[in-house]
Amino acid sequence: MPTSNHTASVLVVDDEPDLRTLYELTLLREGHAVVAAPDLAQAREWLAQQRFDVLISDMRLPDGLGLDLLRELAEAQRPEKSIVITAYGSAENAVESLKAGAFDYLTKPVDLKQLRSAVTAALQSQRQGMAASIQGTVAGAASASASSAPDAARKGPLITNGASSLQRIVGASSSIVQIKARIEKVASSMAPVLILGESGTGKELVARAVHDCSHRSTGPFVAVNCGAIPENLIEAEFFGARKGAYTGATTDRDGYFQAARGGTLFLDEIGDLPLAMQAKLLRVIQERRVRALGGVQEEAVDVRLVSATHRDLNALVQAGQFRQDLFYRLNVIGLRTPALRERRDDLPQLVQALLARLCAESGQTVPALSPRAMAWLQARELPGNVRELENLLQRALALSNGNALEPEDFGESEDTQEVPTQPDPLTPAAGTPATPARPPEDIPADLQTYLDEQERRVLLKALRECDFNRTAAAARLGLNLRQMRYRIQRLGIAMPSSDDEDAT
Repeated sequence: MPTSNHTASVLVVDDEPDLRTLYELTLLREGHAVVAAPDLAQAREWLAQQRFDVLISDMRLPDGLGLDLLRELAEAQRPEKSIVITAYGSAENAVESLKAGAFDYLTKPVDLKQLRSAVTAALQSQRQGMAASIQGTVAGAASASASSAPDAARKGPLITNGASSLQRIVGASSSIVQIKARIEKVASSMAPVLILGESGTGKELVARAVHDCSHRSTGPFVAVNCGAIPENLIEAEFFGARKGAYTGATTDRDGYFQAARGGTLFLDEIGDLPLAMQAKLLRVIQERRVRALGGVQEEAVDVRLVSATHRDLNALVQAGQFRQDLFYRLNVIGLRTPALRERRDDLPQLVQALLARLCAESGQTVPALSPRAMAWLQARELPGNVRELENLLQRALALSNGNALEPEDFGESEDTQEVPTQPDPLTPAAGTPATPARPPEDIPADLQTYLDEQERRVLLKALRECDFNRTAAAARLGLNLRQMRYRIQRLGIAMPSSDDEDAT
């Protein structure tokens, strides 16, 4: 039986007496104080008499929907954390309950272990929110009373993981302030989060902040790039594999879902997930159970899903390349990371933060940035966003000889030579037949040769701008690394060296 600091008051609302009794007994054994109601009317009576820590409600009741109760609690700004139970395991019901303010949902037949875990998680989230509120009040009072104290005595309380993660999202523009506020708001729920944004805008930083601000912050944060896993291994990577499941599987091993147990699973570039795997992921989200490759029995999983992509998922759904039901399941809460061109005022602050981090990693003294250098950065389009800005600053630190960074340190003159306005004819790789010159006509004589030539020029330009880093160039072009390698090989593009591993 749990200790008294885990004891909570729980209201269970279900019209089936056997199930109501089962839930009640399960929670009583955990040391919680439980009150049961068979319908909305009696539940409202109990709620009018007292406050509860957790509300567990069936979706369909004799006199209405459990969602009605959730909406009433939200309108009244009640503190109860709500868990919805439904026998109708469709994506629409689960998504609707989470959007109505439910902390979590369970499907019938309810796994009692999952029920206990859901209640424990709801209590942790509620008490973490209360502690943060109290800490903020105390910190404010301490700051005010210590305003005249020496600097050494005014350092304030220790920064929490959540606050530290939010600080790493640098900027004071309205879009950044808004996304930070939304992160704090959605972190307390178990609802899946979908982060949309261009490459290099900090989607993983946002995902990490959602995790660190949640009650799961002490659990693991497992980040997965869906576009970087070979298709024939993706199921084993996600769900684990049993010994002998495939050639080379000499022992049992866990997958990402098992590794993220009790924490957050971040699925980056979810738009690159193959259709066959999308169907399997949807089932895991609905059932909250996985079966390892080569396994017989399913096991319950306890993870919060956060996914991200730079691609237009709505367009992929329309094109039949992404499942609509999976899209609805992932897009319960949407966050959007703004492009750098939408928050130009944050550029000086971003530059200082990036320089401080880069110099700390390399043991250098942080140099100043001359007004000319800042003007040079402000004039650039920076389509690669913060990732491109970091790349430029890293280059400038390597090339700089003084105490201040100047435009010349960013390789401006070299860029002009590397990317001419009219590119010279490209030299084919060794062993590749030379491309015949195209006649100066509006319509090419050989369309495929013409298209290959244009694609080769674009790829080489991106590679040069990214110092022949294939991973960075692929991100600039909206490709994954496998697609980039295929095009480099098909078009016969010679790389500077064969041992380039695209370290990122």
